[in-house]
Amino acid sequence: MLHQMTRRLICIFAIGCANPCFAAAGSANDSLFHKLNLVLANKEFYVALKEARIKKIETQLRTTKIPVMQFSSLKKLYDEYKSFRYDSAYAFSKRLEHVASLLKDPQKLITAKMSISFTLLSAGMFKEAIEKLDQIDTNALAPADRIDYYFLKSRCYFDWGDFNHNSDYNRIYYPKALAYMDSAIELTHPGTYYYLSLLGLKNMRIQNYKASENNYVALLKLPGLTASQFAVSASSLSYVYSMEGKQEKADSLLAAAAIADLQSATKETVAIYELANRLYRKADGNNAFNYINEAMEEAIFYGARHRQVAISSIMPIIQAQRIETMETQRRSLFIYAAIITLLIFFVIGFAVIIFIQLKKLSIAGDVVKKANLSLQASNQTLEQVNHNLSTANKIKNEYITFYFNMNSVYLEKLEKIQKSLEKKLINQRFEDALYAVRNLHLQEERIQLFNTFDKVFLKLFPDFITKFNQLFNASEAPCIPEGQLLSTEHRIFALIRMGISDNDRIAKLLGYSVNTIYAYKNRLRSRSYIPNDEFVHCIMQIEAQ
Repeated sequence: MLHQMTRRLICIFAIGCANPCFAAAGSANDSLFHKLNLVLANKEFYVALKEARIKKIETQLRTTKIPVMQFSSLKKLYDEYKSFRYDSAYAFSKRLEHVASLLKDPQKLITAKMSISFTLLSAGMFKEAIEKLDQIDTNALAPADRIDYYFLKSRCYFDWGDFNHNSDYNRIYYPKALAYMDSAIELTHPGTYYYLSLLGLKNMRIQNYKASENNYVALLKLPGLTASQFAVSASSLSYVYSMEGKQEKADSLLAAAAIADLQSATKETVAIYELANRLYRKADGNNAFNYINEAMEEAIFYGARHRQVAISSIMPIIQAQRIETMETQRRSLFIYAAIITLLIFFVIGFAVIIFIQLKKLSIAGDVVKKANLSLQASNQTLEQVNHNLSTANKIKNEYITFYFNMNSVYLEKLEKIQKSLEKKLINQRFEDALYAVRNLHLQEERIQLFNTFDKVFLKLFPDFITKFNQLFNASEAPCIPEGQLLSTEHRIFALIRMGISDNDRIAKLLGYSVNTIYAYKNRLRSRSYIPNDEFVHCIMQIEAQ
């Protein structure tokens, strides 16, 4: 079985093969980018998990003095650090070499030297990594170590050529890299993760993208892939898709690879750098800026100098794009604010004009004026105003009829009295005339007038007595004399409900003095549990039927 170094070498090499020149990404992966942003915001949590594992292993290392166990703990620490922090990984790989020398174990010494080579390669020290690999006796390599060795040599030459960008040297480096890759593939079993990974990488390097796509699609269907295996395979397939013009698929896989790298606290990676490059080309300035900053932080944290160089070449461009975008947004916001301000001034101007025009309108009629004043004071609705007008018209119609009927009756009585007195005076029957005058029953006529008024009023306000008495406690409500429809107190406030509020007019209509009317009103208001200044308002709320 291939050991852990092989898996990591395949992972790092696959990401390193991705060319930064992708086509513009589509816009169908917003939810995936949202998840990536959430994971990025919580990256310290995943780093803390890794540091907790490292601390536990360091404790085990400090508590053992047995070289073999020390070698095992040092190997675990190296595995944790090799994709996390270069200087620590290098330090532990050197300690591995020292302990292996003490143990005089050739296989452990090979493991230590390859660990050093991998660390140098990850830091961009390609020449030094190859020199360290050349110190290994290939005849002493076990089968699994031989795959690691060939693959590591292949990656050294590929990455060295990619970093130099020199066609003369690439004609030397790339054939060597492919030869070592073929040697590694020959030692793997078809259908396994390692076989598909190596073959996919080779096909990608020789630009046989369809074959490479088939290799990686089959690989991603394998069960039990680790987060690191998934991240590297998805990143590699993303590059293949981009070369085939399948940009939506390429974007989603690269974003998924970046998420897996963050969750595994992998710092030696270019997935998020490539994603930033894609989004820059897509003009997604905010995400591109955030991702390129994260890529630089990871490269600095790990100590990968060649990654820092690559990121530095595009980082200022992305930052300039974001500044330009922010400036454009600022200008747009300023324009919108100016337009909104002008609109507010226009609205205020129109409001002032409308207000002035409303002030100039004259409202005819007492009822309309009262309705308008009531509307301004209490913000009544138009329906309530119409209802008040309807009620007022109904009251007027009833009492106009009542007025004419009563006038007609009294005119008939006056006509009879006139004829009778005229006849008596003509016949010089003065005593009879005087007797007739003295026998005019004015009080009865007034009572009859009140009775008629009461009937008409109660016809308009059938529940007036009930609602009026509800303004008092049961023992304080005014009593209605026997044979009458309304008491004097009821009648006074009935006139007020009719709109007659002047004490002098009420006194003349009811045949009382002004002081008597004033006393009646004050006595009733003092007996009610309603505050004095609200009593009349409550009377006016009694509705006509």
